Amino acid sequence: MSLTAHDLTAAEHFYGALLGWEFGSDGVDLGPYRRALVNGLPVAGLGEMPPGTGMPVDWITYFAADNADEVAHRVRCSGGTVALGPLDSETGAGRRAVAADPDGAVFGIWETQLYGGWGLQHQPGAAAWSELETTGARRAGTFYQGVFGSSAVRSEAAGVRREQDLVVLTVAGRRVAGIRQVPRLRDRPHWRILFTVDSVDEVAANAAALGGTVEQPPADTPFGRMALLRDPQGAPFGVVAAD
Repeated sequence: MSLTAHDLTAAEHFYGALLGWEFGSDGVDLGPYRRALVNGLPVAGLGEMPPGTGMPVDWITYFAADNADEVAHRVRCSGGTVALGPLDSETGAGRRAVAADPDGAVFGIWETQLYGGWGLQHQPGAAAWSELETTGARRAGTFYQGVFGSSAVRSEAAGVRREQDLVVLTVAGRRVAGIRQVPRLRDRPHWRILFTVDSVDEVAANAAALGGTVEQPPADTPFGRMALLRDPQGAPFGVVAAD
């Protein structure tokens, strides 16, 4: 997962203070870029878009692929768009593309060469889950199932099943992402990363104090206590309590 911010320094300050991240440089790859670390392990990437781009600040969920070019082709054939790539990372870490589904939700495609993704998950400061918020969950589920088939995913064919208002993407029976049906959206459909934290209430309060926004206050859910937030530059994310 990767954040594309207008102000990289401000993003580092916010997430470092909120989630305890440290940062390491990953060289210049389509602009300034930092790797967020927890206990020395990579948990996210933060980049800065060129001035005047006018694009909204957002977190991008990347899906692993055996062949980024094949997946990008299926995106186009399934009604989505490919905005960037596929192209090789200047650091040699992998081959990637940035795309959008037919409803406009932006996501990434990552064919690993050196860097395989999360070094830590389900630990405080690391990712817990990635979920698409959309008004057309079943339609989106069909799209992602068709795009990330067995020839492109690092496991067996991906499946989609219905659980209440949530479509769950699975690979070889393992849940990898969710697609949630929502009645209305503040903006376009988007993928939201949820980070694991020790105290959801404390992190939500700190996010507001640091200039962020609390979209959904801390509440108990079937998946644990969670809150939905936005950073000071407008990127949506969430936090969920550690098990």
